[in-house]
Amino acid sequence: MKFIVVYVTAKDLSEGRKIAQHLLARNLAACVNIIPNIESHYRWQGKVECSSEVLLVIKTRQSFFSKLAKAVKEVHGYDVPEIIALPIIAGEKKYLAWLAAETK
Repeated sequence: MKFIVVYVTAKDLSEGRKIAQHLLARNLAACVNIIPNIESHYRWQGKVECSSEVLLVIKTRQSFFSKLAKAVKEVHGYDVPEIIALPIIAGEKKYLAWLAAETK
C-alpha cells in the first residue's frame, strides 16, 4: 500500500478547519495538520502577489488522491486551490499501519 502527504493552502484557519473536517468525516485522510500564518508569494493573473494563508498537511493513501482533491474543491474558496501530493517513501511501521486503518 502506498501513502502520500498532500499539501493544501487555504485562506485562513476557519477554511482550513472546514477542509480538514470535511476530509476526516469522509475517511479520506487519517490526519490533517494545520500550520497557521504562512506567507505565500506567487504569480497570479500576470501579477506577483503576497498573502497570508494556512497550510494543511494531509496524510492519506495514494489511491485516495482523486477523491480527496474533489472533496477539497467542494469546500475550498479558491478558484485554483493548491492540492499537491508527495510520496511517503518510508515510515514507522506502527504509524503506517494506523494510517492504513484510518483510511479504509
